[in-house]
Amino acid sequence: MANEPQTPVEIPMPESLRRQLDQFRRRLWRNKIAEALLAGLFGLVASFLVVFALDRVWQTPGPVRLGILIGGTSLAAVFAPLWLHRWVWKHRRENQLASLIAKKYPGLGDRLLGVVELQGQHENADTLSPRLRAAAMERVAEEAERRKLDGALPSSRNRTWGLAVFSVIALAAGGFMLAPKAGWSSLKRWLLPLSSSPRYTFTSLENVPAELTVPQGEAFRVSLRLAEDSEWTPDDGSARYGRQDPVAALREEKTYHFDFPAQQDPGLLKVEIGDAKHSIKVTPTLRPAIRKVFANVSYPDYLQLPGRELDLGSGVLTAVQGSKVSITTDATRELKSAKYGPLTRERAAIGEGGAMTVTGTSAQTPPLEIAAEGFTVPISWTDVLGLDGQDGFEVRIDALPDEAPGIYIQGLARQHVMLPEETVDFQVLSEDDFGIRRIGLEWRGEFTRATDETPASGEMKLVDGGPSSDRLSGDAAFSPATHGIVPQKLTLRAWSEDYLPGRPRSYSEPVTLFVLTLDEHAQMLKTQFDRAIGELEDLARRERDLFEENQRLEKLDDAKLQEDAAKKRLESQQEGERQQTERMKDLAEKMEKLFKDSARNDSIDKETMKKMADAMQSMKELSDKDMPEVEKKLGEAQDQKNSQEKAKEDVEKAVEKQKDVLKKMQDAVDKANDANERFEASTFVNRLKKAASEETGIATTVIDPTFYERTAGQRLNEMDPSDSGKLMDTVRQQSNTTSDVRWIQEDLGHFHARTNKEPYRKVLDAMMESRIDMQLEDIRRLLEANQGSLAWEGASKAATKLTEWAKLLEGEKDEQGGGGEGSGSPPDPDEDFEFMLRVMKMIQQEQDIRARTRSLETLRRSYEGTPPTKP
Repeated sequence: MANEPQTPVEIPMPESLRRQLDQFRRRLWRNKIAEALLAGLFGLVASFLVVFALDRVWQTPGPVRLGILIGGTSLAAVFAPLWLHRWVWKHRRENQLASLIAKKYPGLGDRLLGVVELQGQHENADTLSPRLRAAAMERVAEEAERRKLDGALPSSRNRTWGLAVFSVIALAAGGFMLAPKAGWSSLKRWLLPLSSSPRYTFTSLENVPAELTVPQGEAFRVSLRLAEDSEWTPDDGSARYGRQDPVAALREEKTYHFDFPAQQDPGLLKVEIGDAKHSIKVTPTLRPAIRKVFANVSYPDYLQLPGRELDLGSGVLTAVQGSKVSITTDATRELKSAKYGPLTRERAAIGEGGAMTVTGTSAQTPPLEIAAEGFTVPISWTDVLGLDGQDGFEVRIDALPDEAPGIYIQGLARQHVMLPEETVDFQVLSEDDFGIRRIGLEWRGEFTRATDETPASGEMKLVDGGPSSDRLSGDAAFSPATHGIVPQKLTLRAWSEDYLPGRPRSYSEPVTLFVLTLDEHAQMLKTQFDRAIGELEDLARRERDLFEENQRLEKLDDAKLQEDAAKKRLESQQEGERQQTERMKDLAEKMEKLFKDSARNDSIDKETMKKMADAMQSMKELSDKDMPEVEKKLGEAQDQKNSQEKAKEDVEKAVEKQKDVLKKMQDAVDKANDANERFEASTFVNRLKKAASEETGIATTVIDPTFYERTAGQRLNEMDPSDSGKLMDTVRQQSNTTSDVRWIQEDLGHFHARTNKEPYRKVLDAMMESRIDMQLEDIRRLLEANQGSLAWEGASKAATKLTEWAKLLEGEKDEQGGGGEGSGSPPDPDEDFEFMLRVMKMIQQEQDIRARTRSLETLRRSYEGTPPTKP
């Protein structure tokens, strides 16, 4: 029996003791959990209050707010779990509770620990009596019942934590009630500590920048404005730039203006207005400048010109009226905005401005139309940093009217005398500011005598231009015969057209072309010949004076001829001879031209031409050879190296040569006078023919059926203005013809007195007996009285008489010119000259044909519309 196993006996804890321990555990857990909750709630609310309080003082940084939030939530997130672990988790079993009770009641606690241990023992009845263990646990349960285990509970801080929580909640509620916006702002910043939500201040400012760019090296102003909902409006504020002295600003309405001196280096600007505190990072930067300004010009449609881009470095643009201009600026920094205007003229506003189109660093205005007057365009701009450009930048636009083209005739004198077969070559040049359409010629004729012919008129185009042709030129060859123009006075003008709609042509200064008949041409040559003979005689007189002075020098002895006074006289003589040579050379050239012009006129006889040629040849020899030798000898006589004998010899040779010069000059004068005498005789025929032609023209005009029917029986003041004007022109022409006939009669008297030629005496006597001048004057009176029939009869008779006298003198001229050679007559000594003259005339005719061909080519190209080329 001794070896049989013993059955363990377990004695449970008395029920009353168990209930006491369970009740103790519940009370313990309830107290400690409440403490943990209150502590966590306190930490949260207290951390919010800390943020709320700090936000009233400064802009609490996010990390600080995060630390406060972590500190506040740590009571709930860290302390509470630890607290619960200590008081709840570590006090869930009976032995743990017994140990806690032992701290208050050591004896009872030890016995409770013994009961818990006895409860868990598994011994058999032999080693430990179950009855004794049960009795012991009963006694401990009775003792615990008497002691009331609640007294062993740890001290409760629920009331303290509750009061603390109530206090912080009351403070928070009070803050929300007093400043709800500040409360909600701090709540948001507390819950989201790392957000960029600004703190609420009772002083609220609008649009406070975090960074600010100011002009470098310039004083600047920072203006801050109170927000509309600002609860506090302080009277002043202060700001400090870096470590510089603070700047104060008084409130002006709702704005504070802080003025700072010029800055070069970046700095931090701290602003305090009421409880609002802001820090602004300030960066001084150079203002944006304009690097380039250019304009896009669109010309008016009628100019047909493409648009152009023009550099406006000078700030001034000149554009034609009607153009549209878009101004573009290029800045040194990317732009945020730009605007132009208002448009001004002489400081007065004439138009509104507007915003410019900004692209990067460029800004462009819309097209601005240029009217009759210019204007000024102010331009302002702001870059992406917020800096404005310099004030006062403007572009001046000057309106340029589309001027009429200028037109000129070059290479042709303003007055020119010519025969119908001749051709004048010249150049037409036109200049315009905005394109030349075409240039051409226009001519209008005017008869200087009464005639029934119609004056010439016409025009032709020379060259087509284009919208871009601001300079246009064309070579012109004009021959009256090409256009069928008979002798008359022509007014020739060049014209030019540009592209301005409705603008009349521009005309050049007129050129007067006197297209002469052969008779008129011969009379003009006679006048020129008279002047040339006068110059030749004057040269002969001067040469005679020089010769006499040289003779005086020749009479000086050798020694005196070497003195300074004599040398100065020789030098003066040499200079005089040089001038004589130059004048003779010029006169010889004039005579050569006169000879060539005379060769064109078939009314001038061969003998007159021969004598003109002889005089011209003598003058050429004098200027090219004889007179220069005299000058040379006079110069050699002044040579310092000469001996007295050599100087004397040079003077003698100069005098001897000058004798030959004087003889040849006198011979040339005689030849010229002989030619002039024949010339003058031939001009009487031409002058009488011209007077007869004018009288015939007058008779034809007054008897014209149309004119006669309209004006017959009318007084001058009763006529139509055009008819009265035509009649007065006829009267003036009759008066001029009367004067011409009187001059012819007077010149005939002088000519007969010099030559005593019988035919000229007969004509002179006939003119005096017929009293032709009085008859012509009577015709003038009849014309003034509008007695056309009588005037026609008188003019016709006068024309007949004048023609008869011209024929009489013409027969005399033919007899003087000589008849043809007989079969037995000797050869003509002037045969070579006659051949030369014929060759010259052939050459001139060939040149005239070529010139008229050029004129015809110009006319043909005018009709074809192609510009003429230079022949």
